[in-house]
Amino acid sequence: SIQKYKDELSINGDLSYLNLDWKPVPIIPKFVDIVVNGIAERTYDIKAYSQDPYGVEKRTQYMESILGDMRSKELAAFADEAFGVDIRENDPETLPGSEEELKLHMQLSYKQAVEIAEEQAINTLLEGNNYELTKKQFYYDLTVLGIGAVKTSFNTSEGVVVDYVDPADLVYSYTESPYFDDIYYVGEVKNIPINELAKEFPHLTQEDLEDIIKNRYYEKTNYNQGYNYAEQDNNKVQVLYFNYKTYMNEVYKVKETGTGADKILPKDDTFNPPEDSDNFGKLHRSIECLYDGALILGTDKLLKWEMAKNMLRPKSDFTKVKMNYAIVAPRMYKGRIESLVQRITGFADMIQLTHLKLQQVMSRLVPDGVYLDADGLAEIDLGNGTNYNPQEALNMFFQTGSVIGRSFTSEGDINPGKVPIQEIQSSNGGAKMQSLIGTYNYYLQMIRDTTGLNEARDGSTPDKNALVGVQKLAAANSNTATRHILQAGLFLTSQAAEALSLRISDIIEYSPTKDAFIQAIGSHNVATLEEMSNLHLYDFGIFIELMPDEEEKALLENNIQVALAQQLIELTDAIDLREIKSVK
Repeated sequence: SIQKYKDELSINGDLSYLNLDWKPVPIIPKFVDIVVNGIAERTYDIKAYSQDPYGVEKRTQYMESILGDMRSKELAAFADEAFGVDIRENDPETLPGSEEELKLHMQLSYKQAVEIAEEQAINTLLEGNNYELTKKQFYYDLTVLGIGAVKTSFNTSEGVVVDYVDPADLVYSYTESPYFDDIYYVGEVKNIPINELAKEFPHLTQEDLEDIIKNRYYEKTNYNQGYNYAEQDNNKVQVLYFNYKTYMNEVYKVKETGTGADKILPKDDTFNPPEDSDNFGKLHRSIECLYDGALILGTDKLLKWEMAKNMLRPKSDFTKVKMNYAIVAPRMYKGRIESLVQRITGFADMIQLTHLKLQQVMSRLVPDGVYLDADGLAEIDLGNGTNYNPQEALNMFFQTGSVIGRSFTSEGDINPGKVPIQEIQSSNGGAKMQSLIGTYNYYLQMIRDTTGLNEARDGSTPDKNALVGVQKLAAANSNTATRHILQAGLFLTSQAAEALSLRISDIIEYSPTKDAFIQAIGSHNVATLEEMSNLHLYDFGIFIELMPDEEEKALLENNIQVALAQQLIELTDAIDLREIKSVK
C-alpha cells in the first residue's frame, strides 16, 4: 500500500503542496524474478524404484544370473567350444568385467519394465495437468510468501487432478514442521459459481441454491473479512473445502467353526461379542482415516461431510493416511513463516521514500541566476555617448562575460555597487541529490546483502575484466542463498509424484477410465502395457533427480577430457557419460 509513504510525507494528512508520482519502485519484483526464473531452468527427472518384495526379488534374480555368468565365464567358453552348448543366461558382450562394473550397471542401466511404466504414468499425469505452470506458480509463492502448496485429487470423471493452491486461501491446524506432516486438518476457500455448485452437489434443490445466494450477504462471525462482496460476481459463493484426519477402528468378528478352524467376518465399530460366549471373539486395530467436508462461508450449511473416498494410504503402512494437500514452508519457526521478500521489504520501503524525496528535491531545484545592481549601473558612463542600461549590461555580460563597474561614484565617494552584476548560485540541490542517490544505492546494496543475490546473479554489472569462471562462481554462491526455495519446490514435486503414484493404482483398480489411461501411457511404449494393468500390486519409492548445473557439467567434462587423453576410456564411453543425468 502506498498509504504509508503518504503518511510519512504529508502534514496532518494534507498533500496539497506535493505533486509526486507515488507508484512504488518495482525493485522487489526484479529480485523475485531472478530467483523464480533461475529455479525454473533447473530440470529434473522423476525416478520410480520398485521396493515391494516382487520387484526386489526380480532385481535379485537378475543380479544373481549376471554374477553366475561372470564367475563361470571360462567354463561357458569351454563348453561352447568343446560341445557347442551355450550355458550362459546373458549376452557375453555386455557382461560387466568386475563387481564394481556390475554395481554401476545395476544403478545406471538396469530398469524394470514396471518402473518405466510407473515413471511414464506419473509424467503423463503431470503433463496432462500442466504441472509446469503450477510449478512456476508455487515457486513464486515460495519466494514471495515463504509457503507453497499443491493439491492432488481423484474423481471418476476427470481422473487424477493436480491443482495449484493459493496459500492465502489455505487453513490448516497449528504446526511447527516446515513440511506440515503433523497437521490434522487442512482446507482451502474457493469462489464457486452457483451452477458449478449445483453440478458438484446434485442433492441441492432450487430452494437450497436460492437460500445460499440470499444468506451469503448476511454478516456472520465466521465470514471471510478480507473479501469484498460488492466488487464480486453476484453468481459466486465462497466454499471452504477441507480434510479432517481422525481414527477409526477396523473390527472383525472371530468365530470358531465346528471343524475347529477360525472364521473372520468384518463388522462395524459398534460390534461387541457377548461376554459369556466361548466361540465368539473380536479382533480390532486403529487406523487413520480422512473425512471430507465442504462448508459455505457465511452460513452454517455443510454441503458435504463424509468419509473420504480414495484415501491415500502408503503401501508400506496401511494404518497411515496422507492428506490431499502437499504444503511446505522452508523457513518456518513456531508457526511463523519467513520469506525472501519479507526480509527485504524494509529496505524497499526506504528505497521508495528516497525516490519520493529525490522527486521533491528535483521539483525545488531552480537554475542559477544573476543579481543586477541598477544603482551601480547608473554611475557608469561609457564615454561614447551611448547609455548603459540594464538590458545592454546583461547582453554584454551573457555574451562576453565582462562587466563594467566603478570604484567611486561621480561625487568621489566609494561605490558600494562597484560590481553591478553578480551570479547567484542557487541552493546546493546537487549535493542533496547526490546524497539521496548514495542512500538509494546503499539500500539496494542492503537488499543484495540480505538476500545473497549478488550482481553476478542478476547480470546487471558483469565486470568487463572478470573472467567467466569468476562470474559463474559468484552466481553459484548466490544460488546457495536461495537453495532452500529450490529444495522446497522439489519436495512439493516429490510429494505430488508420490500421491500420483498411489492414485494411479486407484485408477487402475477402480476407475472407469482405466483403459483410456493405460492406452495413453502405452502409446509411448507398448511393452509396458501388460505391466501397467498390474501396477496396483507394486509399491514404489519416488525420487527426484536434478539435472547437473553448469558447474557440475564442466567438472565432469574436465574429467572426461583427462581420461580420454590418457586413453583410460574410449570415445563411446565419453558419449555415454555425457548422457548420464546423475553426476555421481
